[in-house]
Amino acid sequence: MPQTFQAMVIDMVEGRPQGRFRDLTLSDLPDNDVLVEVAYSTVNYKDGLAITGKGKIARTLPMIAGIDLAGTVVESRSDAWKPGTKVLVNGWGLSETEAGGFSRFQRLKPEWLISLPEAFSLEEAMAIGTAGYTAALCVDALEDWGMAGTEGGEVLVTGAAGGVGSIAISLLAAKGYNVTASTGRPETHNYLRKLGAAGFIDRASLSEKGPPLQKERWIGAVDSVGSTTLANILSQTVYGGAVAACGLAGGADLPGTVLPHILRGVALLGINSVMTPIAKRLKAWDMLSRHLDHDHLRELMVVEPMSALPRVAEEIVEGRIRGRVVIEIGS
Repeated sequence: MPQTFQAMVIDMVEGRPQGRFRDLTLSDLPDNDVLVEVAYSTVNYKDGLAITGKGKIARTLPMIAGIDLAGTVVESRSDAWKPGTKVLVNGWGLSETEAGGFSRFQRLKPEWLISLPEAFSLEEAMAIGTAGYTAALCVDALEDWGMAGTEGGEVLVTGAAGGVGSIAISLLAAKGYNVTASTGRPETHNYLRKLGAAGFIDRASLSEKGPPLQKERWIGAVDSVGSTTLANILSQTVYGGAVAACGLAGGADLPGTVLPHILRGVALLGINSVMTPIAKRLKAWDMLSRHLDHDHLRELMVVEPMSALPRVAEEIVEGRIRGRVVIEIGS
């Protein structure tokens, strides 16, 4: 085991929190029960905000960044986890209140860990990461609400070329749904078709304020944008339909009315992947194991060295990332 190792650490830089590479030792890690050697992580929108300093993510400083990790147990004081076990972690406050995954080693609480599903390698698990796991939670929530059937009703996915959107499209298409992708990047249409999108809508058409009740179109939706986009989606959702909301790339406000909810029975299903109970996490990963096409996973992922983190963080915040970026830790 090396004496020192590299990590991406959020600390105060020129008056604002920002990410910088630092050399750490095991004594710099928290005193949790399971030591994991991290093989891969990934870059989510929240990671981009933390590293660039364009969003206040870390609640205490300094903080090791990275809300995801996948690796191998090295040491364990917990009977639940033995050395050599391959594991993954999503959320649980990593990079916010708990030290995160952009580090060669990390000490973690036993209850945060999930055994790597047999369907995926460590690299593939991080191609999915929090974004893909959130997409699965959204699809689960919509189906638990009652969205089902393949009779042609459209399911909308916003932020379609991003991490949540890409995997949501693949999962929904695999389940037989008629998926419409909302994106402002026409150059991604061929990519999204390969994932299973059957139609497209320009995101600009959802970003302008519209009437509180509009023509019914969507039997369900996965939205990672929020704000006016979410308000318009709710006003266009069919009677008894539902929208799973998991992001706020377009803003944290919701400039709508209660009319879709009380006149059409439309449900707004909030998805918080960070503190999701373990039973729902396992259900989401089971869905991913059974329905996520491995060819799609290879299509939507790219692997970058850890040294690329600052560049990739800027690109994801600026909306220039397609699919998922896997970070090879230690490279």
